[in-house]
Amino acid sequence: MFLENCEVTANINIAGNMFLMKLKGDKSISKTKPGQFFMIQPKNGRFFLRRPISIHYVDENKNELEFYYEIKGHGTNDLACVKEKDIINVQGPLGNGFDTHIKGKNVMVVGGGMGIAPMKYLIEDLIKKENRVTFIAGGRNKAALEVLSNMSLEGVTLYLTTDDGSKGSKGRVDGKLKELVKNNTYDVIFTCGPEKMMESVANIAHENDIECQVSLEARMACGVKACVGCSIKTKVGMRKVCHDGPVFDSKIIVDMNPEEKTETCCGN
Repeated sequence: MFLENCEVTANINIAGNMFLMKLKGDKSISKTKPGQFFMIQPKNGRFFLRRPISIHYVDENKNELEFYYEIKGHGTNDLACVKEKDIINVQGPLGNGFDTHIKGKNVMVVGGGMGIAPMKYLIEDLIKKENRVTFIAGGRNKAALEVLSNMSLEGVTLYLTTDDGSKGSKGRVDGKLKELVKNNTYDVIFTCGPEKMMESVANIAHENDIECQVSLEARMACGVKACVGCSIKTKVGMRKVCHDGPVFDSKIIVDMNPEEKTETCCGN
């Protein structure tokens, strides 16, 4: 984990209240793994607590960290006001990310809404290790999938779903997942998104005896295990999402929706 001041190289409105921020990194670039997150300090200093945002991508060639986030409160609203060449302080990388120590496997990646954010870096890492990747991306509408325009999906089998049918097939990601697992074999499923969606994905994985890794969201204050704000109950006792997660083996999760969330590691 590092604390560093980063120069903003871009802060782009992708669609609606969704933004893509790019920061010039240094120390943290080589240490960051898919599924981890950073605590980002809003620039104007009005807020004592940093905002947890999952890593969207690490561009080692440009030495850039990418974060995809949605305005949902005062803190993320302040982040949206940050301009190119501004300097903001970040803390990270934090938490345990996805376990990608696999090679040559059939892999399913399922992202819903803002849960698509961490999948860019994850998919690239999986492809580099010669895994065959199927990606189901879903959202409320076409705008919710605009982040895909910032993702290279060459070599990926892609399925799109939207609640209103404005892009891809009409329906939810779990419906498409049920359809695919009937006729295909997958070694592991990686998922991030709304709690109910991940719960459904995990249940499908369990029913078909497939390993499933879920990236949880939780209210976070410190991001470094110093408080109990993100504690959750699991089959192996109480765990903290910021330190023991945010990625967990779905088999140990008891309550995937422990409380109503506000600031979360997927960009709120």
